Amino acid sequence: MLLRYLAAALLVASPIACFASGDGGVMEGHLSILSLKEVELADAKNTKTTPPPGYAEYPLVVLSRDRKQEVARLTVDANGNYRAELPSGDYVLDVQDRAHKHLRVRPQLFTIGAGRTVRVDMNIDTGIR
Repeated sequence: MLLRYLAAALLVASPIACFASGDGGVMEGHLSILSLKEVELADAKNTKTTPPPGYAEYPLVVLSRDRKQEVARLTVDANGNYRAELPSGDYVLDVQDRAHKHLRVRPQLFTIGAGRTVRVDMNIDTGIR
């Protein structure tokens, strides 16, 4: 009986184990970083522009539906795309430490179904003016 409970606990705690059993799906999306800061125009001799912030500055996390447990951390590629294999269930996509960084972000609730791919895009407003 104890072994049954331990096995069940491992399946809940391990997204990889659940996905390997065929009970998972894929979440993919695109990260857009918005800034309302105006670009300073320079004369023809002195062209100076500020590059947009890097995606690495805004790590994404997948949380359990109640937002109490971190399920996965996502790596965003150079084009702003991300992808994760997750067990079936309800999740929230959010930005790590968004409140501390004073970011304007709407956490995205999504559901993973067995063998399905779900698209969840994330927009971050840095609030920089």
